[in-house]
Amino acid sequence: MSKRSVIAGALLLVLPVLGLALLRMRAPSQKEATAQQEAAPLPEAIANLQRRIDSGSVKLGYDETFGYLRALLETLDISTSSQSLVFGKNSAQLFLISPQTPRALYFNDDVYIGYVQGAPHLEFASMDPVTGPVFYTLDQVKLDKPRFTLQPSDCLACHDTFQSDKPVPRLLMLSVLSDPTGVALNRSSIVTNDKSPFPERWGGFYVTGTHGRLRHMGNRFVRESPDTLGTIREYSRKADLNGGANITDLANRFDTKPYLSPHSDVAALMVLGHQTHIHNLITVAGTNVRSNPAESVIKEDCENVVEAMLFSEAVPLTDAVTGTTAFAREFSARGPRDSKGRSLHELDLKTRLLRYPLSYLVYSPTFDGLPGVAKTYIYRRFWEVLSGKDSSKPFEHLSPEDRKAILEILQETKPDFAAFVKQLG
Repeated sequence: MSKRSVIAGALLLVLPVLGLALLRMRAPSQKEATAQQEAAPLPEAIANLQRRIDSGSVKLGYDETFGYLRALLETLDISTSSQSLVFGKNSAQLFLISPQTPRALYFNDDVYIGYVQGAPHLEFASMDPVTGPVFYTLDQVKLDKPRFTLQPSDCLACHDTFQSDKPVPRLLMLSVLSDPTGVALNRSSIVTNDKSPFPERWGGFYVTGTHGRLRHMGNRFVRESPDTLGTIREYSRKADLNGGANITDLANRFDTKPYLSPHSDVAALMVLGHQTHIHNLITVAGTNVRSNPAESVIKEDCENVVEAMLFSEAVPLTDAVTGTTAFAREFSARGPRDSKGRSLHELDLKTRLLRYPLSYLVYSPTFDGLPGVAKTYIYRRFWEVLSGKDSSKPFEHLSPEDRKAILEILQETKPDFAAFVKQLG
């Protein structure tokens, strides 16, 4: 992430008439200046919140147990039902994380918050439409106007795509082979997203919910000798994962009382894996196309976005998934709806994640911040797939009914896509 500084100078030659007009101009009051500032929010949520705190229009509450956490969730419109609990020591505050004191993650479509018991600060990743995830910390010290601290380099030690000479930030949701203390054995990890087979997901996480015969690596520790484990993929195929399956109560595993919720909802975890994956692909596509808008670059990176947003490699569910909180209901209620009451936020959780399988992040500032040539490519491919012109293998999972419904929803709820389709004639 590069630092930018702008130095501007101006020479003003004032004619007599203009000078008279300037004398009659009234400087805006503090109240008016604040109102003007608030009228144009910054595109990145934490930077925007800091400006509102500085102006006095937002005052964050503080309590001795959770510090600023409760106030931030309310201010940023993040539900406690999104809480996901990680006992794997794969965070900068690893010395405070354990199976007895897991790290809690909370998220909405644009912001991720990490909370660790007894930690000196909260951790944040906030999506910027141009640069991708921006990392911050906030000290858990009661102040009238607390300040977020930008972490431009420390977080990139892990949160870098490592795909170019310049850092390109990414979000990480890793499954690990965790020992009983939370240490990842063999330093082995694998990214968890829609493409991950269920048995490979959520090693190092607590998971609450029911999922029938589906199995995952959450809620359990690896006690075998590291020399015998192999890779995570190999281990997941041979291990007995029944002990961590269909868990609805974590109280006998650790003390859940010091958390905002006693749950780590399986539906929230599935959404988190999808969302971090799409955010990363959009960041990479935007970065690469801005630096080199060649046709080959646009096609390669933007096609990755198209396929992922349309769930082309997503692993289907073979049993229904049910969480233990209101997350699924709350999440499904979000987002714009078409004239038939349909929304891309609606979860399915029976055979797939979304009822209408096009990522809801199509509405996000991150998506809207893509370069024009990238969005044009993506919109054209959406149209080709959803209209049935492209029925190739990556999209064969989409039924004619799926395509029709998604196209109708998108045309009614995404004005610039509707305008693009109209231009096609």
